[in-house]
Amino acid sequence: MALNLEKSYKALWRLFMTTHSILVNAIEQDLAQAGLPPLAWYDVLAALSESPEHKLRMHELASTMLLDRSNLTRLVDRMEVAGLVCRKSCVSDRRGAFAALTEAGQVMQQKMQSVYEQAVVTYFARHLNDAEVQALTKALERIQVEAQI
Repeated sequence: MALNLEKSYKALWRLFMTTHSILVNAIEQDLAQAGLPPLAWYDVLAALSESPEHKLRMHELASTMLLDRSNLTRLVDRMEVAGLVCRKSCVSDRRGAFAALTEAGQVMQQKMQSVYEQAVVTYFARHLNDAEVQALTKALERIQVEAQI
């Protein structure tokens, strides 16, 4: 492909990015209207909920969240103050720390999950048929694998 993107690829990229932004904002609004924390908090709670022993090393959590370490540290600080996560030291590496899900965090993740899942269906999933889901999944997985350095 030439260095200069074709018009249709540029338009598709812009549509993809704009749609992502619109959907994230809509989900954020639904969470706020339900009196729940922001989407980034749900992402942390969900990642910890799905991990062994409900804990992850901070660098693993940062990779999962696609955040840099300093932004994640501040986010976890706020969530720790709210009682949703706690930090645990790593026995095998004194410099390392885990972010761990608390009982309150599990409860909050479940509350947020129902709003999140409904929003994903309402704003995204209901607009796609099975063939479109398969094609989009295949294309995005291929792009993701090839784009990783």
